[in-house]
Amino acid sequence: MTDNGSKVVSKRPMPREIGPGVWWMGDCLAQHFKGKVYHGYNAAHMIVGEKASMMLDTGHPKDFPVIEGHMQKILAQNPGSPLKYLFLTHQETPHSGGLGRILAKYPDVTVCGDVSDYHMAFPQYAHRMKFMKEGEEIDLGGRKFVAVEPVVRDLRTSYWGFDTKTRCLFPGDGFAYSHYHWDGHCGMIAEEAESLDLVDVCAVFQERALFWTTFVDMERYVERMEWQMKTLGVKLVAPSHGLPVTDLPKTWPKIREGLLAGEGQFEEVLKAGSEF
Repeated sequence: MTDNGSKVVSKRPMPREIGPGVWWMGDCLAQHFKGKVYHGYNAAHMIVGEKASMMLDTGHPKDFPVIEGHMQKILAQNPGSPLKYLFLTHQETPHSGGLGRILAKYPDVTVCGDVSDYHMAFPQYAHRMKFMKEGEEIDLGGRKFVAVEPVVRDLRTSYWGFDTKTRCLFPGDGFAYSHYHWDGHCGMIAEEAESLDLVDVCAVFQERALFWTTFVDMERYVERMEWQMKTLGVKLVAPSHGLPVTDLPKTWPKIREGLLAGEGQFEEVLKAGSEF
């Protein structure tokens, strides 16, 4: 039972296959904000091809034991598709904190993406790091992974990814939002979390983790995201910090509104300061 007397629904089992050969891995992290407790994911994902598998991000270090268990389960189910690649959307700890452990445990893995700086932390593995440029592909067998434009960047080195078989976009910190543990949203896809106020939780995440979005015209970024999804023919979205989206026409308008909710906050702060 929660503090307000409501019953917590058991979370869905993980890892979860959100599209053919596309797996969602990770565990929740509680965030306290304005008297509420929100749950969020620092998720990792895996794409299983006919001849090789690719992991996308490593999750937060605290979650690595859980994520490693998820990895082992998926790979055991797909013995003909060993883990060959690790794509990192960027260097921030919740996305790359397990890098050293994966390189040590899986000697055939190549790290891909903008791999700037990783060689300084792990010089012994520098020969297993491959720079990718936007538009470059990796053939996993029966599907390709493509490095694509990071419309919403967390760091200069950010990259997004795309799976050609499921038309799944991996946007890193794009599509970032939390969910309600007390309503049993943990492990759900976005469309299953019917009680989730997507506008609110998306806006909260923007304010807490991507504060720069309050300094800019987010309409331009939203329009670019829409252009990208249309150009790529995106059908699924697997964010690092949100529940997977499997019905874009239904869910995107709410996320769009949340992305724009913080617009103008910085101007209001400046105005208040000038009046003071």
